[in-house]
Amino acid sequence: MGTRRFGRVNWLGLYTLSGREIQRFLAVWTQTLLAPLMTAALFLMIFSIAIGKARGEVMGVPFATFIAPGILTMTVIQNAFANTSSSLVISKVQGNIVDTLMPPLSPLELVLGYLSGGVARGVLVAIAISIGLVLFLGIVPQHPAWALTFVVLGSALMGAIGMAAGIYANKFDQMAAITNFIVTPLAFLSGTFYSVSALPPVIRELTHFNPVFYLIDGVRFGVLGVSDSSPWLALSVSICTTLAVSALAWNMFRTGYRLKN
Repeated sequence: MGTRRFGRVNWLGLYTLSGREIQRFLAVWTQTLLAPLMTAALFLMIFSIAIGKARGEVMGVPFATFIAPGILTMTVIQNAFANTSSSLVISKVQGNIVDTLMPPLSPLELVLGYLSGGVARGVLVAIAISIGLVLFLGIVPQHPAWALTFVVLGSALMGAIGMAAGIYANKFDQMAAITNFIVTPLAFLSGTFYSVSALPPVIRELTHFNPVFYLIDGVRFGVLGVSDSSPWLALSVSICTTLAVSALAWNMFRTGYRLKN
């Protein structure tokens, strides 16, 4: 590559890393794309049967329709997180992370390469679930551009969190702890199955500090046209949070934190 200058991008290296990350999950599409679709369908079916009729309408729409965007977003962000975190942890455990660190890729290129896999997986999962919502529930997005924007932002945010978690974790049980005690609670306690307006004041205020709440609320606005907060506020929070976590992952790659020991 010769002397690296400011602003120069290793497009071939970035394309190769992105392609590798995308091919990783496409090679096992039944696990990475079909399984999330089935999980989302089971969530929707169980909640609809168990409390759908008793719950009635939420924010003017049937309960099953209300929770559909939340389940879609929850599934998307969990898969985006899993894609980047598993890639890094597996490479570290197997000892082949050096194959990624030695090529002439800058920290920014590494972040973008890994993020591309997480975002691609998240968007494909969202498309698969959206097709199911249209076919079986007749839910057509009211503002598709908003919905797509928040799906991409959600995938990028959780992909960046997955990178940071994957760099930090040295063992699979550490990664499992992060997933079980941080990622899953953030996803479930963010308005996925309820409107935050129904929560007690203190819990409602705490929910507004959860970045995943804004992702779910943004997708819900894009799909149904209803939301608990302004979509512009949700967009601003999502962009700022994504940039902040991506900067953290960039710094981890730059310093070689837990990567070059």
